[in-house]
Amino acid sequence: MQFHIYTAVWLFFVYGMLGWVAETIVAAARYKRFENRGVVDGPFCTVYGVAGVVLAMTLTEQSGNLLVQFVGSAVFCTLIEWIAGHLLEKTTGGRWWDYSNRPLNLDGYICLPYSLLWGVLGVLGLRVLNPLLALALAWIPAAVGRVVLWVLLALYLVDSLGAYSAMRHLTRVNPAVREVNHRLAKLAWKLAGWITGHVERRLSRSYPNFLAKKTAAATGVFAAGCSFYKLVWLFVIGSLLGDFTETIFCRITAGVWMSRSSLVWGPFSIVWGFAIALATALLHRYRDRSDSFLFWFGTVLGGAYEYFCSVVTEVCFGTVFWDYSAIPFNLGGRINLLYCFFWGIAAVVWLKFLYPRLSGLIEKIPPRPGVYITWALVVFMALNMLTSALAMARYDARSQGIAPTSAWQQLIDSRFPDERMEKIYPNAIRVEEPAA
Repeated sequence: MQFHIYTAVWLFFVYGMLGWVAETIVAAARYKRFENRGVVDGPFCTVYGVAGVVLAMTLTEQSGNLLVQFVGSAVFCTLIEWIAGHLLEKTTGGRWWDYSNRPLNLDGYICLPYSLLWGVLGVLGLRVLNPLLALALAWIPAAVGRVVLWVLLALYLVDSLGAYSAMRHLTRVNPAVREVNHRLAKLAWKLAGWITGHVERRLSRSYPNFLAKKTAAATGVFAAGCSFYKLVWLFVIGSLLGDFTETIFCRITAGVWMSRSSLVWGPFSIVWGFAIALATALLHRYRDRSDSFLFWFGTVLGGAYEYFCSVVTEVCFGTVFWDYSAIPFNLGGRINLLYCFFWGIAAVVWLKFLYPRLSGLIEKIPPRPGVYITWALVVFMALNMLTSALAMARYDARSQGIAPTSAWQQLIDSRFPDERMEKIYPNAIRVEEPAA
């Protein structure tokens, strides 16, 4: 099926609702009673919705290879489930499901039997459900479909805010009462309180194994542990190190100096930056595990991450930033076995050697200046990424002969003409649209 934002949102809701139905049926069979198994209050499981979109975006192009779709579905769904479990634990202080009694499990959040099941379900979704959904969408008038999606999105956002508030209350003791003077604000708080109480009661019933944990007390050290501030610094440092590493690697292997930056301002490779921050957040608790564990986990995680980044940049910008088709054991030119092993080696080197030293240096920053500098970096990198995305969008539009129609497009064209973009992104290859 042709992948665009309209299709992605439909897939998100269809898979989210189907996942809720499946989870509810399983829970009803296990506990002999009806239970709403979604985190949000409505009939929806966000993890399934995200998985449906990711699989459609990344694996539809592998329609001719059943094995790749099966393995890819197993890997992506398992990683999504693993990440979701840890995010929920980090944000709410509790465990939402537990596979500890299953064979070959990791932290009780993922296990081999369910990974194989995700592979089978992913193939069925890609080969059966998605084509049927494409046919159904063709019968829905575009205007009607968009109205329905906007309504669903609004309901989902309201529901998510209520659920998040409820989950935070489940881990807090004696939350501070806020003074609200405005009548409309008072009414909103009463409504929020009703929603929160309702969701709290349902979450407590639906997840009897939910283990609330107390929030750790502040240590007084800047960016202590694996905190938000430390991850921001690691993202920026990782982006710089990644750009320098790739630049030197190209010089050694290709004999030329070329820009490897992802952004228009500064030597930053955000693929590396996000990889470092994500690997730290996800693998921090495993830093004392064996080198072989970190190597193989980093190999799988890095390969899936690089493949996903390749697909996303192509879908969003119509451009391929790297192509490994000439390297043996590649998959669609997006990843190859050798570079996946590099990701595994990088995981070991990072967690065993580089991270402990950088973490110690970051924690030596005085707390107050550290907070100000961190937020300055957040603002700068956000503006840098936004400007880079707009520049890439116009670069792509100009290649199709689309003239600027607004002031911001004219400004971007004047500041980032083709000559400048070709210097920043020398390896960017325009992907031709398929013939109608």
